[in-house]
Amino acid sequence: MTEPEITVRDERPLGRRIADFPLVAMVIAVLLFVAATASGLYLGKFFVIGQPATAAVHMIINIALVLAVYKLLIVRLGERPRDDLPPRGALPDLGKGIGVGVALFSAVVGVAAILGVYRITGRGDLSGFVLALMNTAILPGFMEELLFRGILFRWIEEFAGSWAALVITAALFGLAHILNANATWFSSFAIAVEAGLLLGGAYMLTRSLWLPIGLHAAWNFTQGEIFGVPVSGGAVQGLIRSTLTGPDLLSGGGFGLEASVIALVIATAAGIWFVWAAARRGEIVKPWWIRRSALSEGSLER
Repeated sequence: MTEPEITVRDERPLGRRIADFPLVAMVIAVLLFVAATASGLYLGKFFVIGQPATAAVHMIINIALVLAVYKLLIVRLGERPRDDLPPRGALPDLGKGIGVGVALFSAVVGVAAILGVYRITGRGDLSGFVLALMNTAILPGFMEELLFRGILFRWIEEFAGSWAALVITAALFGLAHILNANATWFSSFAIAVEAGLLLGGAYMLTRSLWLPIGLHAAWNFTQGEIFGVPVSGGAVQGLIRSTLTGPDLLSGGGFGLEASVIALVIATAAGIWFVWAAARRGEIVKPWWIRRSALSEGSLER
């Protein structure tokens, strides 16, 4: 005796079904993010009170506006609404991310020093500490992870699956750095592979943005403000004065060690571990059309 066919009917209005479609939800979320960011930049023009106070106020305004838009609107979008910035577990995940970021870039610098391409030339100072903490660590760590992992990765994954989301967002992340000072196509490729896998894998493993935010911020801060290495092509003045010499493949050239094969190997290996751990935990999402087909057949596959 055959089982009766079960038809799952979607009772949502047509407009809501369209808005909840993964790629449409992603576009809406990006527009909301851009609007919040633009509003923050506009409001920041009214607060010019000398550095580093001005930078601090601008950072607070931008993060507050984007966070409000995320918590009030973006988390409600899509067929499966969720908050990737949950209060629970925030501090432990943020702390783990910071620890991993510091450890990874310290390893990169250590290998570079052994190979003779990184050399300490003197002591730096703390004059740019606060600005570097805000402008090269906290602000990009929060804003870029919310956009690339919290919005783009999330809904590309919901539509095309985890592997497509990992590849596409990694490529977009690398491309976003092509206009940086001293950038080359190889530096963008390196950023795409090492950071795309590392940060995407961290997000897949925890299903939270706190780990990648902490990792991203600590990676930037460690290379710039501690070791005095250019941050994604931008010159910095850290606690240590240093110089990079030797072949660009080892030193990264003017872009810094992020564009070196040293960082490419170390960060990519860590990223592969994150992705592997996420796969073992069952955090690989199948494409939307496969899940729909499974649902129609009564399967509860992810």
